[in-house]
Amino acid sequence: MASSPLAIAPLLLLLLLLVDSPSAAAKTDNSLLRCLANTTKEADIRSIVYTPTAPSFSKLLAAYIRNSRFNNNPSVPKPTTILTPSTPAHVSAAVLCAKTLNLRLRIRSGGHDYDGLSYLSLDPTAPFFLLDMFNFRNITVNLQTETAWAGAGATLGELYYAIGTQSKVHAYPAGICPTVAVGGHLSGGGYGNLLRKFGLSVDHVVDAQIVDAKGAILDRKSMGEDLFWAIKGGGGASFGVILAYKINLVRVPEVVSVFRVERWIEEDNATDIFYKWHQVAYDIDSNLFIRVLVQPVTPKKKTSKGADKTIRLTFISLFLGNADSLVSLIDKEFPELGLKKEDIKEMNWLESVLYWGDLTSPKQLLDRNLAGNDIKFLKRKSDYVQTPMTKKNLKLMWKKMIELGKTGLVFNQYGGRMAEIRATETPFPHRAGNIFKIQYSVNWNDAGAELDDKYVSQIRQLYEFNAPFVSKSPRGTFVNYRDVDIGVNHHRSSKESYEEGKVYGTKYFMQNFDRLVKVKTAVDPDNFFRYEQSIPTLPA
Repeated sequence: MASSPLAIAPLLLLLLLLVDSPSAAAKTDNSLLRCLANTTKEADIRSIVYTPTAPSFSKLLAAYIRNSRFNNNPSVPKPTTILTPSTPAHVSAAVLCAKTLNLRLRIRSGGHDYDGLSYLSLDPTAPFFLLDMFNFRNITVNLQTETAWAGAGATLGELYYAIGTQSKVHAYPAGICPTVAVGGHLSGGGYGNLLRKFGLSVDHVVDAQIVDAKGAILDRKSMGEDLFWAIKGGGGASFGVILAYKINLVRVPEVVSVFRVERWIEEDNATDIFYKWHQVAYDIDSNLFIRVLVQPVTPKKKTSKGADKTIRLTFISLFLGNADSLVSLIDKEFPELGLKKEDIKEMNWLESVLYWGDLTSPKQLLDRNLAGNDIKFLKRKSDYVQTPMTKKNLKLMWKKMIELGKTGLVFNQYGGRMAEIRATETPFPHRAGNIFKIQYSVNWNDAGAELDDKYVSQIRQLYEFNAPFVSKSPRGTFVNYRDVDIGVNHHRSSKESYEEGKVYGTKYFMQNFDRLVKVKTAVDPDNFFRYEQSIPTLPA
């Protein structure tokens, strides 16, 4: 049966109370190390194995955790071991030994998953080790073929740097956060500010390397088209360990344009501006992408009603063309925004990556710890909007956001190329007919169960409030924004497990869920690669 949002809370509480048994962990560590040494026959195998007694274990575990709800917290259950493989043979041995020793494994390429499912477990009965793929970070760019290979542990920043420092007319359509890693980003679909012109990241994946449940190292030809289809948006960790993806690069103009402008509901009549925007956004020129941040904030000056909070809308854009063309387009299609040429900056594509990431130097794209110690406590959720909202309903939504106090919304514009690609082309199904994807976002700075409950409750309340305005039957959501509120599947390899999997599976993958289950059953019939919200196998 599906778990309700409120039912998940005890699970998360349990997650925070669990403590590993040192003696059991030590026994597991020794058995795993012996198995790895026997399987790989490599003399240096100890160098990739870290146990909780190692001085660097805690630092290594925390290095790629991007949510302080799970970071540096002694009560959060830790993996029994961390493996940091650097060769395909290491990964193959890890899979084979996990199966031999009946161990679970978690696969982490970057750690940005919002609910921590790549390095945590909600199951207290199943010890697990962490397979951390950050050493798989090699990137090879071939401008003659306009392709690149990128390791699963390479970050988007590293990929963008490799492309943008070699060419001013090539790019790759992926996310705006440079510390997200290739493995998780692409295997869940991957999107960014080029999606209206070029579609998703996975729409440009042409080959891959993966270790399957048998420990075999496969490429596209040897894995077959069904499995290759599944790992282009179906979540790679359900099917194997992604080692690398081969991608096609895309061509962009030498000059692109960006802007960031703020509009306020009190001073700028921002409700009317947003209302017009979400009416024209789907069909406007596909060279234009505008993200809209909607945030409850303190007013710049006291409002007429003396309110402590108001709503600020921030319009952030990338346009594949020059400033004159952008002003002309906005004046024709969206004059309500009041955009002026002085609001616009012209630059090349790599510079636009820096602009969107609030960076100043290309070298910063190579920094894997851009956030430093400023990692927030956070919760995220997502929705899809398929019908324009009325001004009345927009005002009700603003009112609810002000009432709650902190949760914001990020509207990501669809249409363009996204509407041209069939929903079954990849596992990612949310294509034609979706005007926007909404990301619900709440951050806070301090630890504590009361604060955790307070802000997670806020975001859940706004999500429920917005139910009438978003997609239905099922209410779609984005797989790369994993959200345990919509159901957790502990995968008991039973009919019940399959039925539980349908709860979140159809929300993430819609009509593609059944094909993913068939692929999963064919390539991993024993359901070895399983975790909360993985793809289940067909019931026996």
